[in-house]
Amino acid sequence: QVQLVESGGGLAQAGGSLRLSCAASGGTVSSYAMGWFRQAPGKEREFVAAIRWSRGNTAYADSVKGRFTISRDNAENTVYLQMNSLRPEDTAVYYCSARLNGYSALSRYHSDYDYWGQGTQVTVSS
Repeated sequence: QVQLVESGGGLAQAGGSLRLSCAASGGTVSSYAMGWFRQAPGKEREFVAAIRWSRGNTAYADSVKGRFTISRDNAENTVYLQMNSLRPEDTAVYYCSARLNGYSALSRYHSDYDYWGQGTQVTVSS
């Protein structure tokens, strides 16, 4: 059973930064693909970024490209989402996810991910 625990959310001003963490445990974490998704009130869950744990290759939504960076720490079994130049429209609950089949192409579809964290709130004020 894979467990994902997010942390690092909070309140930031527009133009500011936050770093989210996702600690993963259970299973062979190094074979997974990891994703960050977000969901704002009244909206569908949307893809933010993904990383293949084994090789470290990444994918980003166009809306965050150049502002957000996804990375992983193999020793700590932790995935990070560094968020810079935050905008009010980045306000959402951010979810960490794990896809057991980490060797296929990085997916932007939440239905392709098998495990989810509890979510962490990010609020950006203007």
